[in-house]
Amino acid sequence: MGLFQYIETSVENEIGFITLNRPKQLNALNRTMVGEIVSAAEEFDCDTQVKVILLSGHGKAFSAGADIDEMANDNPVSLELLNQFADWDRLSLVKKPIIGAVKSFVFGGGFELALSCDLLIAAGDTLFSFPEVTLGVMPGAGGTQRLTKLVGKTKALEWILTAERINAETALKYGIINKIVAPELLMEEAISFARMITAQPSLAVRMIKDSVNKAVDYSLYEGMQYERKNFYLLFASVDQKEGMEAFVEKRKPNFTGR
Repeated sequence: MGLFQYIETSVENEIGFITLNRPKQLNALNRTMVGEIVSAAEEFDCDTQVKVILLSGHGKAFSAGADIDEMANDNPVSLELLNQFADWDRLSLVKKPIIGAVKSFVFGGGFELALSCDLLIAAGDTLFSFPEVTLGVMPGAGGTQRLTKLVGKTKALEWILTAERINAETALKYGIINKIVAPELLMEEAISFARMITAQPSLAVRMIKDSVNKAVDYSLYEGMQYERKNFYLLFASVDQKEGMEAFVEKRKPNFTGR
């Protein structure tokens, strides 16, 4: 794992930890930081010792959004040449599950980063918001698309057009997050959640994530065809044989990720 300026990384019990580390700036996301997050996720994706990636933030907040000072003087040409959102596209290609442990402020780009995770555990004090409209712009790293696919057009428009702050209870109600926990138990609960996934055969986990993600964009028929091929493919794995033999023999399976 490379050295990073704005994040910290570690591996423990098959979990790859990525921790945002600009606490004085409430983990505001600058371009270098986003690149580091994506690079770390890609490295963990290739690491056979990692089964799940857990993303969190040091300090008070998960992330208060993009670093506005960095982009205040940008123009369409500079943004096109920077192609800064290419890093966000790379994040969506990570095949291992990404769990986000979020707290306090999850605003703007921080909200988009959270929506890029596969699963979200939120502290009870978490607030989600897209405040970009108050700055004369709009979400640009997938916010209008990911939120709409989760909650539907009507609510997405309401929340993005008004910059409303969404509390954890509302986020749970609309399926944005998986679970609300006490702030002091956030990492403990997120790690416990991650370990439930690391206990599963990694190839099956990978294919499940792949198939569910396709369901978002495919028609029902196309999605079912895709799911079927992944189902068949898993019958070439050692873990499929082990899992079914263990079930028949009434013992705990020993999955190896092959």
